[in-house]
Amino acid sequence: MCGFKGKGILFMLLCIWSFQGVAQSGVIRGRVFDKVNNEELPFANLMLQPGGIKATSDIDGTYVFENLEPGNYNLEVRYASYQATAISDIPVSNAKETEVNVGLKTAVDSLQELVIVSPFTELEEAPVSLRNLSAAEIERFPGANRDVSKVVQSLPGVSPQPGFRNDIVIRGGAPNENRFFLDHIEVPNINHFATQGSSGGPVGLININFIRSVDFYTGAFPTMKGNALSSVLDFKQKDPAKDKFNSTFTLGSSDVGITFDTPLSEKTGLIFSARRSYLQFLFQALKLPFLPTYNDAQFKLKHKFDDKNELTIIGLGAIDNFNINTSVNDGVTDESILERNNFILGNIPVQEQWNYTVGAKYRRYRENGYHTFILSRNQLSNSSTKYLDNDESDDSKLLLDYVSRETETKFRYENLIQKENWKITYGAGLQHVNYTNATYNKIFTQQGPATVDFDSEMSFQKYALFGQLSREWRRLTLSFGLRTDIADYGSEYMNPLDQLSPRISASYKVAPKWSVNGNWGMYSQLPAYTILGYRDSLNQLANRDRTGYIDVSHYVLGVKYDVGTYSRLSIEGFYKDYSNYPFSIRDSISLANLGADFGVIGNEPINSTSEGRSYGLEFLFQQKLSKGFYGIVAYTLVRSEFKDKNDAYIPSAWDNRHVVSLTGGKKFKKNWDLGLRWLFSGGAPYTPFDLATSSLRASWDVRGQGLLDYNRLNSERLGVFHQLDIRVDKRFYFKKWSLNLYLDIQNMYAFAAPTAPFLIAETDADGNPIVDPNDSSRYLVKTVDSSSGSPIPTIGIIAEF
Repeated sequence: MCGFKGKGILFMLLCIWSFQGVAQSGVIRGRVFDKVNNEELPFANLMLQPGGIKATSDIDGTYVFENLEPGNYNLEVRYASYQATAISDIPVSNAKETEVNVGLKTAVDSLQELVIVSPFTELEEAPVSLRNLSAAEIERFPGANRDVSKVVQSLPGVSPQPGFRNDIVIRGGAPNENRFFLDHIEVPNINHFATQGSSGGPVGLININFIRSVDFYTGAFPTMKGNALSSVLDFKQKDPAKDKFNSTFTLGSSDVGITFDTPLSEKTGLIFSARRSYLQFLFQALKLPFLPTYNDAQFKLKHKFDDKNELTIIGLGAIDNFNINTSVNDGVTDESILERNNFILGNIPVQEQWNYTVGAKYRRYRENGYHTFILSRNQLSNSSTKYLDNDESDDSKLLLDYVSRETETKFRYENLIQKENWKITYGAGLQHVNYTNATYNKIFTQQGPATVDFDSEMSFQKYALFGQLSREWRRLTLSFGLRTDIADYGSEYMNPLDQLSPRISASYKVAPKWSVNGNWGMYSQLPAYTILGYRDSLNQLANRDRTGYIDVSHYVLGVKYDVGTYSRLSIEGFYKDYSNYPFSIRDSISLANLGADFGVIGNEPINSTSEGRSYGLEFLFQQKLSKGFYGIVAYTLVRSEFKDKNDAYIPSAWDNRHVVSLTGGKKFKKNWDLGLRWLFSGGAPYTPFDLATSSLRASWDVRGQGLLDYNRLNSERLGVFHQLDIRVDKRFYFKKWSLNLYLDIQNMYAFAAPTAPFLIAETDADGNPIVDPNDSSRYLVKTVDSSSGSPIPTIGIIAEF
């Protein structure tokens, strides 16, 4: 992903493409087992496509395919009294063995034994609103640069956001409504330079080299995965290698990384990676006003005591720095570039951020199920400073000094029981939370200038109880779940009946390929710690008694049709009803409109009085890789509305109306791949500036930026957004290693993505604001169009040893 322009790209491609490789043999090895009790299934029948290559598992349930030509394969598995299954898009290389362990589910009747279940994930709890992506799909997605947050923007219900951020906006909900799990362990943050109080950022944190697959829920959340309102991303990681030491080297548009995958003993293995960005050098060369730098590391350790007991330990961490390029205007004469640079320099703070998650999962299998114990700890440290005119030598010019830290220690227990066609899951969770915040912030509001200055520290506990009961018949599947969450933060959070979250799912097979599916559920989410930890001038937790859990009810109904083993058509309608959403007392707006920008969300007086709704229709046709083709056709019709201060429903910031994604690819001979993606999104609403208040010298001199006119909240709308991405891959297979070279071009036809205009003061030759000659209490201000767009080419190198 090494970004270059013009002739440099062509030159590097020609140089690298001149190397030739010789294809060697690959190996797929694995185990077939009962997914409930982990017992081996001997003499299962397996078949690889293309080629129709067959194999049978041995007495231990293990199997092997050898002497395979490197490439991508689909695997079909059958076993008596179990549901047949298919696994698509298995990458095979001669550099290392590919391990594919196949867990099978007991069949309800003999009909399920004979029919191949498609590779699309099926769960009793979630017959709707669940999509699955394999690592190979994420790896080759055009325009995504191996970042799963950008890949899911091609799925229905997800609104792509213009610009370089990867905020996940689901069915009209804000980016802070999503939750993430890595091998069943919750990871609060999956992005570098994360927006505190939300979930987005510009660069993904999770290394795709670890990932086996991702389950993406946009509704029908299982009860054990709480605190989500819009989506759950459940990442399943690969197990460490068992045969030999392997390594993967990646060179990308913004970073360089190395991954090690090795057995440590017969029962223990480790995967470890580290990445270092060089984005700051690229941005400096391109004369951009900000200089980001990030580093991250990730590991997975797995120890298998025996066939019934296993331990997984994971870790994920990042260090991010965001500095200002104060010399960006040196030699620049273009007035529009100077205006853009000065606006950014005047508004973006210097930021330092680090975070980590470490966790352990112990699983013990038994005859009819398994116990799971999870212990984890995560921490986020975030600091920002800003000086007027970026003059750090003068303490009187300090505008912002913010230091915050969030720490969570979590324990969760789950018990799964499978008895014939009944499935029971129940468990409990306990969390200890510690939060600190020191804020000094000069602001100007509609009420005049103000200084926010407080120090806060708080600790409290969170508790959860959950259970799910599912029953499967030949045609009908039903699932009922119940969850409750409480926190001893305050009286509004302590009643378990207030957060009681029932949910019910149903699926009926009209015909072998057709099914009608539905879900109703109520979900709760704790407000951000920035809200809970805010203190007033009396040093009291100002939001303790006027906030509570955020609530939403989901209604989803849909149909599915399996066109073939590897292709599916689905249509879903949805309705989401929000209540108790955080509402800004200072600005009189719902926080549901915020979250897709840098900074901090919720560090202010809040009450839980906002209400909202979103509703729409989704269409999806997905073709998993088969016969060299893959593709996604997705369309979403969505309306998202939240009440304003006058208690009237108005469009939210995520009311894109129409969203289209067209993605397709072809694998050619001699290991060439071509992928295309076209995204379209209707214009999003935005709030214009209050020119009268912003132009006041008393206002502008405080922060040097405009105030939004919340009396006209989301009254303006941007133009439509669309973008074409293209990616070309060429793979070489040498005797003991392999090389993947790719060219990825985002925004192929240089569409100027519309973004909200910004407000600047007109300045004299010395850069000082010009006083309005007709009103000495004001400056002359003007709005400036911020739309921009150019192709972003990327050359990437992935070498496996």
